[in-house]
Amino acid sequence: MHAITIPEPGGPEALVWAEVPDPEPGDGEVLVDVAAGAVNRADVLQRQGFYDPPPGASPYPGLECSGRISAVGPGVSGWAVGDEVCALLGGGGYAEKVAVPSGQLLPVPDGMDVTTAAGLPEVVCTVWSNVFMVAHLRPGETLLVHGGSSGIGTMAIQLAKAVGARVAVTAGSAEKLDRCAELGADVLINYREQDFVEEIRSATGGAGADVILDIMGAKYLDRNVKALATNGRLAVIGLQGGNKGELNLGALLAKRGAVTATSLRGRPADEKAAIVAAVREHVWPLLSDGRIRAVIDSTVPMRDAAEAHRSLDASRHIGKILLTTD
Repeated sequence: MHAITIPEPGGPEALVWAEVPDPEPGDGEVLVDVAAGAVNRADVLQRQGFYDPPPGASPYPGLECSGRISAVGPGVSGWAVGDEVCALLGGGGYAEKVAVPSGQLLPVPDGMDVTTAAGLPEVVCTVWSNVFMVAHLRPGETLLVHGGSSGIGTMAIQLAKAVGARVAVTAGSAEKLDRCAELGADVLINYREQDFVEEIRSATGGAGADVILDIMGAKYLDRNVKALATNGRLAVIGLQGGNKGELNLGALLAKRGAVTATSLRGRPADEKAAIVAAVREHVWPLLSDGRIRAVIDSTVPMRDAAEAHRSLDASRHIGKILLTTD
């Protein structure tokens, strides 16, 4: 088979389409013939040499894929050769084949083509586990999403609206904010021109956001605490703005607030399986009946993954960039 390899860390040009050995499904795994993978910020970090795959995972980038099961390993039940699936991965989505623990498989939602489904697993599992399983967003509460036009952001808007929450977003252009509004965002904040702390306070009568989903980390830490409502929950899922910041514990204490920071890739298989099971129960019905959808920016041949990374690096995209194996 072929896969995107990274012989040496670097820019997008470090991604090399090469012939590599086929994977074999182990105990509890299936082999998926990949129709498409999707691009995530974690792939950029891996390309740059800052985010190695967890032990035992594929060395190739790619945290999600879709395709068809071509082989079933021992100890697998409920799945069969030919099933169309999408999958949460520890790595290996930028390849023509990948071995996947069966607990990380999801069926392609009703009415969705197999290629589009590649843009679901990572974002849906990230949003559901953080916003709902950890931060416990409830109907009537306000969610602030940083990077509202990203793959994570576009899914967070839709899921929060589906459960009856109010959604505020930050983004860097009028075009991106317009797309967020189309998905249901109620409060639109251009972070290049507006202070999100002031804007969220104004939009909530001074109360602040009940839950904040943050991709920036250190750069936004102090302002995120200021933007929290009493009993607010800050969920940090990215470090685009640095990994070391100063936390005002007094301000957090006064608000009885909570700060959590999680990653999905390095979790044990049983934790990933539990998240996937919750997503299948709670989110898949919303996809099947059209109440939420995958937001796809573009599709690029997998062999041209470098071009997809250039788009991600430049933040030109809205939603997900997919890589097709053709």
